[in-house]
Amino acid sequence: MNIPGGGGLRRQLMKQVEKMQQEMAAAQAELAAARVEASAGGGAVTAIASGSGELVDLRICPEVVDPGDVEMLTDLVIAAVREALEKARRLQEEKMGGVAGGLGLGDLL
Repeated sequence: MNIPGGGGLRRQLMKQVEKMQQEMAAAQAELAAARVEASAGGGAVTAIASGSGELVDLRICPEVVDPGDVEMLTDLVIAAVREALEKARRLQEEKMGGVAGGLGLGDLL
């Protein structure tokens, strides 16, 4: 099907797609550089993740390292990592949500 004047519409759509790709690449770079932090046990265990969801650091206070209670330390590590990764996921939604909605096809239709 050939729409009269469709070339202009196609060019406009391609410009919007290109802009969205650039914004997405910038948002992804920003997420990779961003850091989110979460702790458990009153700061006994701290997990740091990149905005893209990669665990980049884990800090454990020496006072909580008790060979007789490894289960508690494991629980603290899991809690801190889960919270850090959840924060990273929310940051991703915030950064990428605006980009994904930027195509604006509703304006063209």
